[in-house]
Amino acid sequence: MTSYLRNWLYAQNPTAAPPAIVETSPPALEDAEDTETVHGDDDVPPAFPALNSAQRATATSQMEPPRILTDAQLMPPPPPPSLATRRPGVSGSSGSSLLLVPTTTTKPPPKPAKKGKVALAPGHGPLDWASLKKSGQDLRGTDTLLRVTPSMLKEHRTRDDAWSSFSGKVYNLTAYLPYHPGGEKELLRVAGRDGTKLFAATHAWVNIDYMLDECLVGFMVSE
Repeated sequence: MTSYLRNWLYAQNPTAAPPAIVETSPPALEDAEDTETVHGDDDVPPAFPALNSAQRATATSQMEPPRILTDAQLMPPPPPPSLATRRPGVSGSSGSSLLLVPTTTTKPPPKPAKKGKVALAPGHGPLDWASLKKSGQDLRGTDTLLRVTPSMLKEHRTRDDAWSSFSGKVYNLTAYLPYHPGGEKELLRVAGRDGTKLFAATHAWVNIDYMLDECLVGFMVSE
């Protein structure tokens, strides 16, 4: 093909020298690829996004340091309570009366009557009574246990001679009167009669059989 073109050009212009045709070959692709390939033992992954990418440039331009709010920009503290200026029965400025004292409880409730222990004389405490029972002193006033009828029980109802029955058992309460925590007057209420009901209503937890074992006189029987 090259010889044909040379002959044709020479035939058109015989005086002109035939042009020189220089044949060139394209560069080898392997050399170009080798120049762009990086060989090495570096296992570090590439940066993502790339260092010259648009995403990284936008993020860098928009990054701002954090702002520190001043005291004026922070949330204001709650208002101070106004409970100290309130008066019972008068509503506050907010119109809420949930914390007001009800008008029905402005007066103090009446104090209940005191019914409890009384001041005992020195040497008349529970330990003193336990020592007296163990002393061997006669606290019954009788030699043997008796069969006590209601009429016999009714004869012993004074301060110096007080008997009472509890659950069918009769006790001589005379020696125990000054040791009674509720006072002698309360104990004399059952003198000469059955005191089971009153005892159960006031202090049913007390073990009367142990408390007055040395004062046992006898047992109740019918007439």
